[in-house]
Amino acid sequence: MKIRRVVTGHNTDGRSRVVDDSAVEAITSALLPGYAAFRVWGTDEPPTFPDDGSPRRAEAYYPPPGGSRFMVNLIPPGEVAVPAEVDAAAALAELERQMPGAMARSVPGPPGMHATDSIDYVVVVSGEVTLELDDGEQTALRAGDVVVQNGTCHTWRNHGDEDCTIVGVAIGLTPGG
Repeated sequence: MKIRRVVTGHNTDGRSRVVDDSAVEAITSALLPGYAAFRVWGTDEPPTFPDDGSPRRAEAYYPPPGGSRFMVNLIPPGEVAVPAEVDAAAALAELERQMPGAMARSVPGPPGMHATDSIDYVVVVSGEVTLELDDGEQTALRAGDVVVQNGTCHTWRNHGDEDCTIVGVAIGLTPGG
């Protein structure tokens, strides 16, 4: 899968312009064969306008309160299984470098179960995926379905026979606030 990102901004006179037109590199890991995450955009604070369209600070993979992230994820069919030949420690270190803090959001349970302090707006673009919650509840989703994920523990499972693509925007919130 290829993701092209076109970013607009404003010039010094306040006129609109395209400031970036480039490919977004996939984040992959030997721990998750076939999976790919594309971090399209992010900010650690609310945006302001007019701006020049340049990337803002967005350090951790998931947003802090007031920040946001725009992501595209490719979920292959089948169960999550780490190949036996993978050096798990090295792969985890590489994943932490590519997705800072993401693994810290993991919770006990099925592989991939995690929770974030965010509200996530997710749309299934292609394929099918199952949203699984920490109590075992499962909801099958197909292309065109949307999820409003409110900081709950969840994971995604592809029980189909083709890749699934989901697109999401995460907005960081303060827990209980």
